[in-house]
Amino acid sequence: MWFDQLSGKSWAGLWSGYVVCGGECLGIRGVDTPCPACGAPPFDVSPQTLTIEGVDITLPCAFAGAEGRFEDYIYLQMLQREWERPAGEFEMFGHFADAERPSARAALVLLFWGYFETRIERLHRTAMRKLPQRVLEDGLRRYNGIGSRLHGLYKIFFGTTYFDDLRARGFPAVAELLIDIHERRNEFAHGKPQAINDATVQALVENLKAEHESWIAVFNARVASQNGRCTS
Repeated sequence: MWFDQLSGKSWAGLWSGYVVCGGECLGIRGVDTPCPACGAPPFDVSPQTLTIEGVDITLPCAFAGAEGRFEDYIYLQMLQREWERPAGEFEMFGHFADAERPSARAALVLLFWGYFETRIERLHRTAMRKLPQRVLEDGLRRYNGIGSRLHGLYKIFFGTTYFDDLRARGFPAVAELLIDIHERRNEFAHGKPQAINDATVQALVENLKAEHESWIAVFNARVASQNGRCTS
């Protein structure tokens, strides 16, 4: 799978190579590629020489990482830990009938959904940052559930739903996966833990990198729309 290319390193490496464009843009980009949100050219990575108290000091370039906060790394590391946990730790579900057995790694899906919710809030806050702060906060308060933020509030801000946005940007499989996970997460929370089965966990882990990239694509498109650029 995708994480085999990490050579044993942390799943937090999904953020590796991404930086924040900076200035008024806040798009997510690579250092050596144009910004997809504002069109800015690749960064100049030449070392910079500063003179401090008469002494020339040469410093390498530094850029702001694209993660929204330190917790982004924590979530990915926790997901990795759940996936790699020894199988023997999950034997307590062995006596369940097949149709009634939740995945031993169901917690991985629940952790992912919490992480996903934080990124949807980041998308709303960043893309709509030019709104008066009280208006933005009121919208997020009124639409405080993840379902309403993916549909109702998303339509108010962007004229579509998050899932349709994913499809429009070339990620229909990710959209369907997220819809399925959302439904299963709700069933799990309302008395049907077997809704999160091994197939669900496997599908999520296999597509975690694609989901990460799809969120970045939509994020940049919505940041671009607020910068006055075409997002079609």
